[in-house]
Amino acid sequence: MIVRRIYSQLQALLGQYPAVALLGPRQVGKTTLALELAEGRDSIYLDLESDADRAKLQDPELYLSSHQDKLVILDEVQRLPGLFQNLRGLIDQGRRQGRKSGQFLLLGSASLELLRQSSETLAGRIAYTELTPFDASEAGANHLDALWVRGGFAESYLAGSDAQSLRWRRDFIRTYLERDIPQLGPRIPAETLRRFWTMLAHNQGSVLNAAALARGLGVDGKTVASYLDLMVDLLLVRRLQPWHGNLGKRMVKSPKVYVRDSGILHALVGMQDKEALLGHPVAGASWEGFVIENLLAVAGSDVEASFFRTSTGVELDLVLQWPSGRKWAVEIKRSLAPTLSRGFHSACEDVNPDAAFVVYPGSERFLLSSGVECISLNDSLAEIDRVN
Repeated sequence: MIVRRIYSQLQALLGQYPAVALLGPRQVGKTTLALELAEGRDSIYLDLESDADRAKLQDPELYLSSHQDKLVILDEVQRLPGLFQNLRGLIDQGRRQGRKSGQFLLLGSASLELLRQSSETLAGRIAYTELTPFDASEAGANHLDALWVRGGFAESYLAGSDAQSLRWRRDFIRTYLERDIPQLGPRIPAETLRRFWTMLAHNQGSVLNAAALARGLGVDGKTVASYLDLMVDLLLVRRLQPWHGNLGKRMVKSPKVYVRDSGILHALVGMQDKEALLGHPVAGASWEGFVIENLLAVAGSDVEASFFRTSTGVELDLVLQWPSGRKWAVEIKRSLAPTLSRGFHSACEDVNPDAAFVVYPGSERFLLSSGVECISLNDSLAEIDRVN
């Protein structure tokens, strides 16, 4: 059993808020984690994709009020958007009766959709947190290559062979395209969305060029924007925004786009194992996206993430800024002997970070140049934990 880092955080939130929303893509382990939390308390679990469980909520207030002394776990809660108004009344009723926390645990597979439904009705009553696929701190330093190649979804990462892992990821992609996305409402041809997802994979870590994507799909720019919004909402794609500072320089204004799970990325471009991946042009961008997802998973939602790039090509792969104002500059290299360009040092002068790191696939930690440390992924995650 791999212990999820978010477990203690989720316990703490349930002790502070009447409702907690646990967001994450399908098959990431939300239900398993929720049921594990429920073992230590009186609880009830409802799967809102089940006809039988949805039937119980035909009169939500009547049913849920009869379980007001329990932790109610509502899985795939975005399937019943009208339920949030009922939850508000039940939460307020519970507060009047002295139950100020731990009433509802809401599990959702779509981030912005769930936020739109709950932000108005449950403001001040709900906390949000995200469960990501396994990260390097959970899998351990000895399994980093397997995590990178297969990705962090449990069924893929723990599969008996690379072939089985790839088969699971291809099934995952097909299920999302043919079943899950249509259930959320958008009527997008599955083959069109597959092509879009695959195009993003081949352009992993590139600055978004909506016009080029639109030409490749035979659609307009607004349609591409709606497709991208959907993939971001489903927590499958990350849109990394550019860093903005008053530098008097021309800055890149378009976001960079990443397929969030490295294993899904590799399935989309047809790479089964590490040997095939290392010979593929996407390998460097894949490692970059993998490192970014790991760093952001550990950093948490309070840390602002961006990239830095000027029109002249001066660039930093990642800038992390804490609410305290503390700032990191991060460069990501898929090389055991990384080197730094003049542009990196110029970018650091502009951003003025408190610390600068080069994250690479090795295990040793050393100074690469004055004020710049070369560091492994696991050590960088430990550094973030220390700062947090």
